[in-house]
Amino acid sequence: MNIAYLSVFYPYRGGIAQFNAALFGALEKRHRIHAFTFKRQYPDFLFPGKTQYVTETDTAVQIPARRIVDTLNPFTWRTCAKEIIRSKPDLLLIQQWMPFFAPSLGYIAKSVKTHGIPVISLMANVIPHEHKPGDEILTKYFLNRSDAFIVLASAVGKDLLKLRPDAKFECHPHPNYAHFGKKIHKDEAREKLGLPKEKKIILFFGLIRKYKGLDLLIEAVAGLPEDYHLLIAGEVYGDDESYTNIITEKKLESRVSFHNRFLNDDELHIFFSAADVCVLPYRTATQSGIVGIAYQFELPVISTDVGGLKEVIEPYGCGIIVERPDSGLIRSAILDYFNSGNAEQYKQNIRNAQKHFSWESLADVVERLYSQLLIVNC
Repeated sequence: MNIAYLSVFYPYRGGIAQFNAALFGALEKRHRIHAFTFKRQYPDFLFPGKTQYVTETDTAVQIPARRIVDTLNPFTWRTCAKEIIRSKPDLLLIQQWMPFFAPSLGYIAKSVKTHGIPVISLMANVIPHEHKPGDEILTKYFLNRSDAFIVLASAVGKDLLKLRPDAKFECHPHPNYAHFGKKIHKDEAREKLGLPKEKKIILFFGLIRKYKGLDLLIEAVAGLPEDYHLLIAGEVYGDDESYTNIITEKKLESRVSFHNRFLNDDELHIFFSAADVCVLPYRTATQSGIVGIAYQFELPVISTDVGGLKEVIEPYGCGIIVERPDSGLIRSAILDYFNSGNAEQYKQNIRNAQKHFSWESLADVVERLYSQLLIVNC
């Protein structure tokens, strides 16, 4: 099969680019595949972080993608559609994750479909975490231009059916990553990060936005005994004072290590090796690539019961689910994790569950949906 894959790829950085690179690699082993991406993803004033691009110190997978699409220039949308059609693909695979991209990606999808090329869209979420006026209209525009969908959580599937009741889709959990290096000894990792070796280390990892509930976790740690230490690793999108103020007010300066920056791929193994548990105190979510990273390092996860997080943790016995985003409940779950003596069993369960979260399995879903579309269109 000849596949065209349109989404964000190198030289852009971040979890979605990493996701696309990993799936590209799995599909490349079986098919011919061509990647298409943005020459301008966001205008700078809309991007809340420091940079959208891979830096000299990053070690991102360099997928050879054609940089064509400018999200603010419709002429480039037409050019991209023509380039995709010229490559004569059997299938166009798109990943769309924000309504902002709906006009450009939706236009390209529609143009490609008029030439008899089916379109399958990967949806990390349908309803954005931070809602804005017009989101639903833009999302519907995009959804109506795809033939089938792959959703990464059952909650995303439910959101999809609300906006497009006739949607054909399959659900596959976010696969585990495997390219962030090998786990190192906990003491070595803690020494590299300047962390106390004898403390119980709680990790919060990833880009930091309000909906991710870091403030709840900091408040939870404030009520824990002195031998608990919070390791925060990730760039704050927005103002970091809402977090640093809580740390100061609660007198947690000596019990919180805050790495407020984008972490390079070759650094991640140090942070996950240093931790005893990873905590996702999210207020809202659909799914999370952080779980996929934690599982690579056999690190159990404590998560609030939002979106589809529960379905990739609880059924496999890989951690603890907190009933709702509440600092007191998060604190109780952390205490339960360390006092229960179940940590080693959680780690074994993660090893047993790996086969359910592979990129090859996700590639199987792409192939299966494509075959079903062929049958329908015959």
